[in-house]
Amino acid sequence: MSHEKQKEPSRVSKFFGDLANRTSLAAVRASTFLLAAGIIIAWAVSGPLFQFSDTWQLVINTGTTIVTFLMVFLIQNSQNRDGAAIRVKLDELIRVSAARNSLVGIEHLTADEIEDLRTKCETRARAEKAGEETLNRTRKSARWAAEKVSS
Repeated sequence: MSHEKQKEPSRVSKFFGDLANRTSLAAVRASTFLLAAGIIIAWAVSGPLFQFSDTWQLVINTGTTIVTFLMVFLIQNSQNRDGAAIRVKLDELIRVSAARNSLVGIEHLTADEIEDLRTKCETRARAEKAGEETLNRTRKSARWAAEKVSS
């Protein structure tokens, strides 16, 4: 077993990762939805007070644009890290099991290469299923024949 020294993440990377985690967890809470809905309702109710002016409309447009822009990066960061962690776990399961080690790292292939592998895997799975069904029918026939001979 090799003891490679792992590179420590930068402070900025660690901060952004932590922020992305906390934000993505907060974004799915009911209280966050209620807060956002409350802001929209307050904005809509304040319309007559501001005579539905261009500035009144600009406030909500700017606010939602900024939130959306920032959330895209935060959510993408969380999803990328989750996906990478799942791939590492699957690679480790493949490595220690009877599965084919050649599948480790296939996320680096082109979409066409992955589609080709998927098609081959599906074909193998159908062939294995057909083989199992044939084997089960043969066993059933053998049991029937053995029972017939012994009775």
